[in-house]
Amino acid sequence: MAKTGGTRGVKSAARTVELLELLAARGDRPARLDELAAELGVPRSSMYQLLQTLVDCGWVRTDTTGSLYGIGIRALLTGTGYLDSDPRVRRVRPALDQASDALGETIHLARLDGPDVVYLATRESHAYTRSLSRVGRRVPAHAGALGKALLAERPDDELPLPESPLAAYTKNTHTDRAALVADLAGVRERGYSIDREETVTGIAGFGFALRYDVPATDAISCSVPVARLSEEHEARIVAVMRETRARIESVVAPAPGAPDWR
Repeated sequence: MAKTGGTRGVKSAARTVELLELLAARGDRPARLDELAAELGVPRSSMYQLLQTLVDCGWVRTDTTGSLYGIGIRALLTGTGYLDSDPRVRRVRPALDQASDALGETIHLARLDGPDVVYLATRESHAYTRSLSRVGRRVPAHAGALGKALLAERPDDELPLPESPLAAYTKNTHTDRAALVADLAGVRERGYSIDREETVTGIAGFGFALRYDVPATDAISCSVPVARLSEEHEARIVAVMRETRARIESVVAPAPGAPDWR
């Protein structure tokens, strides 16, 4: 049985988590029983029993034929509870609103989770739409402004990168570790990261680590279409985002007696 944090994991609990994460990762692509059993290496009968239990509890949903499965509404309620219970997210939101109003661009808050960043809050630009910038979206840290801002807060020999080759999202994504490390050196020198069409073609991003933790786990960013990005606008974005970071870091501090989450 796998061990977690020095303790023995509970096999049924670990399997349940793996199943829910697999269904969540599929998005709008429902899965069949045989697919799920094969993906997780679980006997078909055991997978069926687990699915039925989770359907009954609302964590998994099924179609009218009972042959297709997807993530259930309970997962949404739990995710919302995470955001509502995090005092840092609550305190950062007004600053995101102010930055969005000042710049007219899309502003994000994200948190490092292993080799990825997860979006916690987004303020969309009214000038253009981005269907990929939803709350809960997970993006490899090496592939964008938010992740690079947070990777740069760590020594090069402690970067939480996967052992497998770095995935490419566009032709500009860093897939070579040496090139990524060189980019992170530039991030440390200037104090913020730059994503020039590395995650989405046609979109640039500027990321700023929030240093109320050491090393930082949260970051904010501004995304802007490259067609709108003049030198003057870029300078304006950097200035406003620096002010926003300073404002956030001045108001976000651990409350007396608050849990120190790992």
